[in-house]
Parts: sequence; C-alpha cells; structure tokens
Amino acid sequence: MKLYSSQTNNQSEKAKINFYSPKAECNNPIRLVNAFRLVRYNILSLTSRGPYFIMGLLAILRKLKSSPDKELRLLLLGLDNAGKTTLLKSLASEDIAHITPTQGFNIKSVQSDGFRLNVWDIGGQRKIRPYWRNYFENTDVLIYVIDSADRKRLEETGQELEELLSESALSGVPLLVYANKQDLLHAAPASEIATGLGLHTIKDRPWQIQACSATAGEGIKDGMEWVSKTVKKK
Repeated sequence: MKLYSSQTNNQSEKAKINFYSPKAECNNPIRLVNAFRLVRYNILSLTSRGPYFIMGLLAILRKLKSSPDKELRLLLLGLDNAGKTTLLKSLASEDIAHITPTQGFNIKSVQSDGFRLNVWDIGGQRKIRPYWRNYFENTDVLIYVIDSADRKRLEETGQELEELLSESALSGVPLLVYANKQDLLHAAPASEIATGLGLHTIKDRPWQIQACSATAGEGIKDGMEWVSKTVKKK
C-alpha cells in the first residue's frame, strides 16, 4: 500500500514538524552526544504548505484522541544502509531522491490537537550503535528496520536486535520490524526474516514484522496502523 498525502479543509488539522540534526561530530563521541542534545532546527511548518498533512504520522495522532496531551515516542533503529532515514522521510512525504547516511540522528516531531509524536532516527554505523542506549528511556514503540536484500548482514542485524530486546529500558516495549527493500528481486521475504530472527519466540512484548519498500512507500502505512492499534491497547 502506497503512502499518499490527503487534502483537508479543516483548519484545526494543523501540524508542525521539527527536524533535529547534529553536525558531523562522530569522530569525537563526547561531542557527538552533546550535539545530539544541543542542535535543533525547525525547518518545516505544514500549515504554510497549504491543506496537506502527513498521512502516516498524523493518522496515529488522530487515533489517540482518547488520550489528551499524549506524547508518543517511537525509536527508529537498524544497521547502517537499512533505509531508516528513507522510511522516515517517506512517512513525512519528503524528497527521498538524495539520502546520505545519518551521522547522528534525526527527529520528526509532529504536533496536532494536543498530541505530540516524536520519531527518533538514530544512525546505524557501528561507531554510533553504543550510543543507541542514550535514547531508550520512555520509548513507546521500537521500530527496527532491516535491509532485506543484504543477506550477508542478516546475522549481524539479528544480533543487534537481540541485544536491544535484552535491554531493561526497553523491556516490554512493542516491536515493529520493517523488512525493507522488498522491491529488490533478491530480497528475503518477511516470513524468512522473522524465522531467522526468532521473532516467534518473543513472549514479553507485542511484535509485528511488516514487508515494505521505503523508496516506493509500500507497506509503511500498514506498519504504522499496527503501531496505532498497539499503542491504544497499552
């Protein structure tokens, strides 16, 4: 299912996206963490772009109206080149033609009708992964993105996911796995990835694996629908 933008004449459907991105400080871990905390750029206000809103992210907010002032925090992780930033930009209906590896992190913060949805996209390079745990606190849903076409790294990505699920700060946090790049002919099917990762043995949290293509926008909305339903049950 492709992601799309919808029109609305309801002026109360106002949303604001904040984009945070640190400078390239990755060679110095201390400066990197400080950059994570200090840099904030406000680059986009949807209300200035006319009657369009983000379908995927705002759909979640509208379905949480029974919980006023709710702040929902999604943590987006995965190895480098898995397609995390492309997926995030696809959700936000942004240009995905030129994507560079995330050297620090990106945050999309969507606000609508008293709700706030923060999506944290943390870089997946090996030197950054030790700092993932700095962002575990108060996570509502863990979204883990896998490059389904890179079969050589499936074992590595499985090991990283296993470590994440063993973290006490993420105990019981619902897990959504996006099996990305399904548009490539040699991509492993989502069912095969689920078996390889041992997802069916997970008993301490709700989980879902969703086949998707971030570049084509296919399957992303389905995953976000699962997030919405799961969060409402918490």
